Amino acid sequence: MTDRPTTPDPRPPHPAPGATPDLSSKDPDWWRQAVVYQVYPRSFADADGDGLGDLRGVTRRLTHLAALGVDALWLSPFYPSELADGGYDVADPRDVDPRLGTLDDFDALVAEAHRLGLKVIVDIVPNHTSHQHVWFQEALRAGPGSPARDRYVFRDGRGPGGELPPTDWQSVFGGSAWQRVPDGQWYLHLFAAEQPDLNWGHPEVRADARTTLRFWADRGVDGFRVDVAHALVKDLGEPLRDLGAPELSDEAALAGFPPGTHPFYDRDEVHEIYRDWRKILDAYSPPRMAVAEAWVPGARRALYARPDELGQAFNFEYLKTPWDAGALRRVITDSLATARAAGASATWVLSNHDVVRHASRLMLPPGTDENAWLLSGGRAPAVDPDAGLRRARAATLLMLALPGSAYVYQGEELGLPEVADLPTEVLQDPIWEQTGRVRKGRDGCRVPLPWTATGPSYGFGPGGAWLPQPPGFAAYAVETQDGTEGSTLELYRTALRLRRKLLSGETLTWAEETPDGVLQFDRGDGWRCVTNLSPDPVGLPAGEVLLTSAPLEDGRLGPDTTAWLGR
Repeated sequence: MTDRPTTPDPRPPHPAPGATPDLSSKDPDWWRQAVVYQVYPRSFADADGDGLGDLRGVTRRLTHLAALGVDALWLSPFYPSELADGGYDVADPRDVDPRLGTLDDFDALVAEAHRLGLKVIVDIVPNHTSHQHVWFQEALRAGPGSPARDRYVFRDGRGPGGELPPTDWQSVFGGSAWQRVPDGQWYLHLFAAEQPDLNWGHPEVRADARTTLRFWADRGVDGFRVDVAHALVKDLGEPLRDLGAPELSDEAALAGFPPGTHPFYDRDEVHEIYRDWRKILDAYSPPRMAVAEAWVPGARRALYARPDELGQAFNFEYLKTPWDAGALRRVITDSLATARAAGASATWVLSNHDVVRHASRLMLPPGTDENAWLLSGGRAPAVDPDAGLRRARAATLLMLALPGSAYVYQGEELGLPEVADLPTEVLQDPIWEQTGRVRKGRDGCRVPLPWTATGPSYGFGPGGAWLPQPPGFAAYAVETQDGTEGSTLELYRTALRLRRKLLSGETLTWAEETPDGVLQFDRGDGWRCVTNLSPDPVGLPAGEVLLTSAPLEDGRLGPDTTAWLGR
């Protein structure tokens, strides 16, 4: 790991060797209606055979993304990490984990992506570092009251001997958000104990983040995804405030406080940071885009997406909406209004590295405890994989028809279900251990991809895979689906090709009258989307059928099916 400079990086920029001109310069607003493909590098492709995906593996498979028709790839963290949280425990935000490659490998990836017409977005993790970060190691050595500790959030404990945590704050992963160190003080970690939170009131912390943004922008990245964007600023005035309901987190915890006043989530002061970042991002030509991961209600989320801040924010309300026509229409309408009020474009996402894959999740009955379902190995209730795939395909065409940006998680173009029956002895997610083995965690959506129908890891790499792949993955492999009429892979390719031709404007118009359980809207000139969420086939309005997620039934749109129509 390298030493952490606190002033702008003195090293010269490192443009990708042999890179073509930045293709996004043709349209600086390319991100407003882009399709972005999330790559979880450790599970995408393994070039060196150690069972862990790497950057050279990603580069070798970029032609898959180009053929798919996406506009950009978003790389989840590839930085030095002990993987206490799947790479989101970052020991050095300006380097590459040696197991995943080198900075030269990163430059080669960017060069190849740009050659293929793909933009590159990287994940940055500003709320916390790894406990292996040189700053945190310095803080441990320096002791209580030292300037080094002020970069993090250290406090004395409560009780006669300081043996109790400073507050009742809870970690997202379970248990107290405070960890005691040998000298008796406690440090804050809203996530795993290996992820100490930074003190964003410290000028060196802010300066170091600016350096990180410039470092990757200088290397040619087109944008940034900001992890836990809503949690950077904390109210650290003494005495620290208890929550009173420590088991609550994220939006549930926010509900008990006036907007912008929660002790550590979504504080108003966080927006000063992003306005500062926007000046850096806009200094590049073209300006670099950014998207916030902010688990906050829509009206608050819009603040992060303002043009003078990050410009876009993930829409998790849509991801969490059940498969119900009325609920989806309300969320879509509200999301478009919220984005429009912020001057941003809407975002849509069905799956990512933190949630149950939607080919399984959308089939769970409303109110299902997803953790209990995972603990049952996906057997209580059982999910029909064919029905789940049908619904997932319909949901995909609906999402891709909406105005704004769509974020696609690796493997959903193959129709991959959640691997809910992973044996507990192979689990890697820290949630499993930190919750006393009562929450199974997120490993089921991170199982490495199948590229071929045979081989020790279905083409993921020349050896095995860091998480076991089920035998059923052979049927989902890229090799199996490539060129196969009606396959999910070919559906995505056709949909993305059509979408690029059909896009115009950032609005939709709902149909005035539709059967119960049916969503229907028009997009711009000559494009209509109809999704049947009812249990019965329905007639289609007039128009040329451009694409359907499942074959029509005697000319009618079957249940759990979406159609795109020309008008």
